[in-house]
Amino acid sequence: MVLSAMVPGEENSVQPHVFGSKWSRESIPKYELPAEEMPPSTAYQLIKDELELDGRPALNLASFVTTYMEPEAEKLMEESFNKNLINYEEYPITVELQNRCVNMLGRLFHAPLSADEPALGVSTVGSTIILSTLAMKRRWQLRREKEGKSKEKPNLIMGANVQVCWEKAVRYLEIEARYVFCTEDQMFMDPKQAAAMVDENTIGTVAILGSTYTGHYEDVKTLNDLLVEINKKTGWNVPIHVDAASGGFVAPFLVPDLVWDFRLPCVASINTSGHKYGLVYPGVGWCIWRSKEFLPDDLVFHVNYLGADQASFTLNFSKGSSQVIAQYYVMIRLGKNGFKSIMENLQETAIFLSEQFTNMGFEILSSQDPHKGLPLVAFKLPKDESRHFDEFDVASRLRERGWIVPAYTLAPHADKSKLLRVVIREDFSYNRAELLLADLKMAMEFLEGQDAKAMEARREAHKQYGIGHHHHKRHPLAVQVADAPLKSIHDTAPTQQPAATPSDTAKPGAAAPSDATKPGAVTPPDASGKDLWDKASWRDVMASVIAMKTTGQVQSLQAMLIESQTIDDLFLCCESVAAH
Repeated sequence: MVLSAMVPGEENSVQPHVFGSKWSRESIPKYELPAEEMPPSTAYQLIKDELELDGRPALNLASFVTTYMEPEAEKLMEESFNKNLINYEEYPITVELQNRCVNMLGRLFHAPLSADEPALGVSTVGSTIILSTLAMKRRWQLRREKEGKSKEKPNLIMGANVQVCWEKAVRYLEIEARYVFCTEDQMFMDPKQAAAMVDENTIGTVAILGSTYTGHYEDVKTLNDLLVEINKKTGWNVPIHVDAASGGFVAPFLVPDLVWDFRLPCVASINTSGHKYGLVYPGVGWCIWRSKEFLPDDLVFHVNYLGADQASFTLNFSKGSSQVIAQYYVMIRLGKNGFKSIMENLQETAIFLSEQFTNMGFEILSSQDPHKGLPLVAFKLPKDESRHFDEFDVASRLRERGWIVPAYTLAPHADKSKLLRVVIREDFSYNRAELLLADLKMAMEFLEGQDAKAMEARREAHKQYGIGHHHHKRHPLAVQVADAPLKSIHDTAPTQQPAATPSDTAKPGAAAPSDATKPGAVTPPDASGKDLWDKASWRDVMASVIAMKTTGQVQSLQAMLIESQTIDDLFLCCESVAAH
């Protein structure tokens, strides 16, 4: 029985298996556009294999950015990837969905609007802060011009704990930044200090609803009350911009009685990130203004493609529409009750983790009061002069289990304090919190069992090769093996070596033996002989390399090899055993 027949002329048309093709034994193009095509499945697989070495988004507890959306939302996004949001005439319904989002946010933030009055705002891709700063500066310039006064030396007042986007905005727009510095007792902006810095050249003040460092909400109401008095006495009309990038989709649902938004007369504009607690994949941001008075007309471009006036205030021209459509989906899908349920769950998980971290001996720096901060946990090790490790060592050890938990210092003038932070996102369930706790306990047990010499050796390895971190210098042996032709490695048979003597044992920082003296050394390749390896292949190579050097230690490394997350983690395993 004939199962298939070859069509004449198609003898060579069968697509080869990805790992049986020539592309699997050549270096993937990195610097120059390749001359030839490759099958789509091959291109996909090669890129996918490289991306496997990224951290897992679900385990990235450093980021506020959304890592989960429902399949229906993903389908809507996929169906709108080819729509350019700037094309108002061609895609009027997509533009209408953006306007609906702006209207909903304006009312969520209590903008003073009549029932059918449209809110004033814009969707952005990474430009909310510079747009809001530009609006404050231009409004100040127009007022100074009208009064016949100098427009030189504008300044903006904010806490030193602001996100770097604010530093960029004031530098790009040539504005003096006046920082309210933090202390270990006051880890976010003190509104009284901020108000004391105001003068006639102040274009505005910034209050953060959810500090990046500790999650705290800054006291917008107190700042507002102080500015009301200053403005009444001076006529300066200094406004507040609320950076609600994280808190804008949290506070309205968890603590609707917290007054921080347009209910306060000095609040002129608010930004929030749809891709954070707005529960949309990156990246979409939103900026909402109180009224037209706070967005000068000469910054707004008007088009009438839709038969009615359409205002445009953006630094982008072309931009995708899928995130805006996804934001509208989330808003009508969840409604106020849906958002409230999710945020309550996140808050409960944050409280649970905070209690467990306290029981483990950590000091909690964040607040678990929803009136005071975001659903996250910022924590640090208690003071102990005899301890040989710090928060960065804890983060490094957790990274070896796949968790990305950031270790960092507080804002300038309080940067002697180190801390760790766990952001509770939508998909961070109670069960995942329990898994994190189990791994944190194991990490602490491991670190507490290390002496000072072992910890220093570990830090040096991480400093030199950046194990578990992005943009790191690769271990020289990793480079040698990675750059070797596939055939030369397969043809190199491991040879048994005598047990290493103490003098032969590798020491951290010791000079590596020359390639010529290494048993089974891999010959450096020519430019055309490079190859990429999947994780399983790397483990095989590493097992062989270890066997060449010290056969008796292979079994003790087996568990570590299985748990390795990246290629360089494997080399750290080798160094760890060799050093001890």
